[in-house]
Amino acid sequence: MTTVFDCSVEAELLAGLRAARGAIGRGELVVLPTDTVYGVAADAFRPEAVQRLLEAKERGRDAPPPVLIPGIPTLAALAETVPPEVEALVAEFWPGGLTVIVEARESLVWDLGETRGTVALRMPDNRHALHLLADTGPLAVSSANISGMPAARTAQEAIDMLGDRIAVYLDGGPVGEGSDPARDPGSTIVDATSLHLPEGRLRIVRHGVIPDDEIARVVGAERLA
Repeated sequence: MTTVFDCSVEAELLAGLRAARGAIGRGELVVLPTDTVYGVAADAFRPEAVQRLLEAKERGRDAPPPVLIPGIPTLAALAETVPPEVEALVAEFWPGGLTVIVEARESLVWDLGETRGTVALRMPDNRHALHLLADTGPLAVSSANISGMPAARTAQEAIDMLGDRIAVYLDGGPVGEGSDPARDPGSTIVDATSLHLPEGRLRIVRHGVIPDDEIARVVGAERLA
């Protein structure tokens, strides 16, 4: 049964977080607000839950979901190495609309899809999401929409697309307001996986809410591909 909780009402927020924790623990899906768009979340360490997420979005394993984390220390726990450029970027933009692709630790036991040994990580700037992440740990989270359709910016938009594929909806009101309409409403994604190479550069793979020139300001334009 699908349940929607209004996070603007304190009692519903607390009940919603409890219900969301329970759903994640059972391998079910939860829709939650982030600072950019609404996301559909699953336990990152339960392959069947991640597969359920991909199926809900009608998306293949060739498009693995990013992982939302509760804080910067979790980055070091999940990444094989954290290049200085990534350290500088997350210090500047986390929590916020920056996703970093790094080499995943070989010891991690998970299956996010065809990641080729990498993982995309982000710490969102949304208190409801961070409260849930503090309780559940890392969550595989992709935009709450059917693949190819616009990302949901309200819980109702997510409900209209995903319906009863989701166990719990956390309604945190409209998100992503004030975003530049000329840019993707999602996070800016940077690929840091080649920085260990002699000529390696940071590559911006999605131009999202953080402008390219802000990335260049932090790492130096010469470090960008």
